[in-house]
Amino acid sequence: MLAAFRGVAAADDHRPEDWIASTTARHGAEHGEGLTTLPDGRLLRDALRDDPEGWLGPEHAAALGSDPALLVKLLDAGERLPVHAHPTRPFARRHLGCRSGKTEAWIIIEVRGGDAGVHLGFTRDIDAAELDRWTQTQDAHAILACMHALDVEPGDAVLVPAGLPHAIGAGVFCLELQEPTDFSLMLEWAGFDLDPAAATLGLAPDVARECVQRTALRPHHLDALRVRAAGASSSPLGLESALPARADPFFRAERIRSTHSPVTLDPGFSVLVVLAGAGRITSERGGSLALRRGGTTLIPHAAGVTTLSGSLDAVRCRPPSVEAAVSDGLAADLAGLG
Repeated sequence: MLAAFRGVAAADDHRPEDWIASTTARHGAEHGEGLTTLPDGRLLRDALRDDPEGWLGPEHAAALGSDPALLVKLLDAGERLPVHAHPTRPFARRHLGCRSGKTEAWIIIEVRGGDAGVHLGFTRDIDAAELDRWTQTQDAHAILACMHALDVEPGDAVLVPAGLPHAIGAGVFCLELQEPTDFSLMLEWAGFDLDPAAATLGLAPDVARECVQRTALRPHHLDALRVRAAGASSSPLGLESALPARADPFFRAERIRSTHSPVTLDPGFSVLVVLAGAGRITSERGGSLALRRGGTTLIPHAAGVTTLSGSLDAVRCRPPSVEAAVSDGLAADLAGLG
């Protein structure tokens, strides 16, 4: 589905992710695999470091420096992903020497086949001994039996707070927004060609377990983490907020549907992903690009106001709002860690 969406031939059936506008290197990889290279040959990470205000805007740069605080991916697993969880910001600071955790969100693009759902959180409280037994024996059936199983359809969005165990089904193709790290703590690895020694990110198993949310995810909590395709709320700009409001301290996403009237976007660093249709983006600085399904466009703050024309269905992925990031402590975390 990923290759078809991009409009290219599938060159490798073991690369399920396409990292977009990335300043994050893949965990444990050499030579900076995962970092985005701009058309002029520079790494995006270096370009942001050289001109944070031009790329990210003066408010973002003043609060967060040259860190975009965002990683965007296209994900087509092709098989059910193993159950895993991601570190929270405090856990990452304390144990991994990193200022960002890995809260993430999925915006569903397509589904296929019978395994077109996701697993999210435990249905009951799980004690430490039980979780340890599951992981030591790799009892995937027991783990999945105690998790919420959710059907999803195109246009749905799911927010996955750091620490919450989760897995994505084989038939799900999604756009993923996340904090800019590549940390995963695996509860399941047997049968997935994964190294058990790497499952805990080099941490002692009991330490790694601290980051896993073992308390039950209640139905009202679950509802607060989902936006159904028909339930997005309209913003003052006439766009649709694609994610729950509680995602704002981590990232934002807006669904854009343009038919006859152009859609105007305020200035700001963002990644535009075209889900369907074709059109054009034009900036007040004079730049213009053709857009089509499967295309991804990185928009710097310095582009100014941009206008989308044509018949398009797209998502604009954005960093956290500065106000939300500051109130959540991210700015302080960045300042404290340099």
